[in-house]
Amino acid sequence: MEELKSLSTNGSSILPKLAPNLSRHMLFQLIQFESELADERGDEEAIKAIDSAKAKLLEDTNMNKKEQEVQAQREKHDQATEKIRHLLTQDEVVNGLRSDKVANLEFLKNQHGVTMEMVDALFDLGQFQFRCFQYGDAADTLYQFRVLSTDNDKVSAATWGRLASEILSMTWDSAVDEIKKVREDIDTRLFNNPRAQLDHRTMLIHWSLFPLFNFEAAREPILDMFFSAAYINTIQTSCPWILRYLVAAVITGRGRARNSSLQQKQLKDVIRYVRQESYEYNDPLTQFVMALYVAYDFNAAREALAMAEQVCRSDAFLAECADAFVECARHLICESYCKIYSRMNMRDLSEKLGLNPDEGEKWIVNLIRETRLDAKIDSQAGTVVMNHPPNNVYQQVIEKTKGGFFRTQVMNSAVSKP
Repeated sequence: MEELKSLSTNGSSILPKLAPNLSRHMLFQLIQFESELADERGDEEAIKAIDSAKAKLLEDTNMNKKEQEVQAQREKHDQATEKIRHLLTQDEVVNGLRSDKVANLEFLKNQHGVTMEMVDALFDLGQFQFRCFQYGDAADTLYQFRVLSTDNDKVSAATWGRLASEILSMTWDSAVDEIKKVREDIDTRLFNNPRAQLDHRTMLIHWSLFPLFNFEAAREPILDMFFSAAYINTIQTSCPWILRYLVAAVITGRGRARNSSLQQKQLKDVIRYVRQESYEYNDPLTQFVMALYVAYDFNAAREALAMAEQVCRSDAFLAECADAFVECARHLICESYCKIYSRMNMRDLSEKLGLNPDEGEKWIVNLIRETRLDAKIDSQAGTVVMNHPPNNVYQQVIEKTKGGFFRTQVMNSAVSKP
């Protein structure tokens, strides 16, 4: 969609890259966010482009049709599904259903005169409800169809439709369940078609961004999926811009009650993937990771963090976690800085964190208090002194080797700069 290319004045919007992999209903929500940003900026050109994009998105929905035409279609679908929908509300019928779909259809056919055409009519009704923006009703109807139908292709389409409906109605727990079902369907139904698997996984990754950044319980299962071999290969091959969201999710996950060893592994993995794909894709979030963990350049990391904050605030998925991202990123800067120095000037450390001296001192004091960091502040000298507990001789050798290796990398990076 050409209109989307002019939405961002600073080039930070990746909406044109996301758009081909989202349903038009999902895309409409993201465009609405861009519309609000354009209004705040007073960007008339962007507002005009957004209005044009909205009109094109609504072309294939029932919103553009006359009310009488929509009502006639509604009555047609209601009439075609009236009998089967009524049956599925009766306890004695529902209790007679089993896990065997063929047996269920035989039972409904013999006992209640249900035909395959009636079951397929549920699928058509679910699509109609979705186009009418009745996402909750569409999810329920498609679920009923999926329980009864033996048409694998339509069942797969119904699962995708139900996932879209749950996302758009913000029923996040059900959306996570549907993501698991879609993932299983891709692995099993398309196992002999690698190209189709790649395309479907690419789309699932994009759809999964909605619960990932809106539902706390979705973070762990979705990140586990993203970091699995099949899906990280999909990201690297088909959609490297997803690294922006992978970086944001991993870094903001630092301040949450999660498995710390898992979080550290994910951080190491995302550093490796960002480095591998730096020739293909980069933005301020990935540049922050490169500066801090690859180039060991704290000044570049500070500058990248300042730009990354602006990118987060202008991204529909990341706007709500922008503050958390900046806070957690500062923790990572401080952590890396402490690995190099045992005594740090607070003014210098505040500068690396992108804070003025007063703000920096307060931030460092709070960090020591909240994390119970073994350090003390020398107010007169304006320094922070790290207190490293004594280790046994073997641990001392290991730690000194690690520290020496890290400092050598920093020195090599500094020497290699032009």
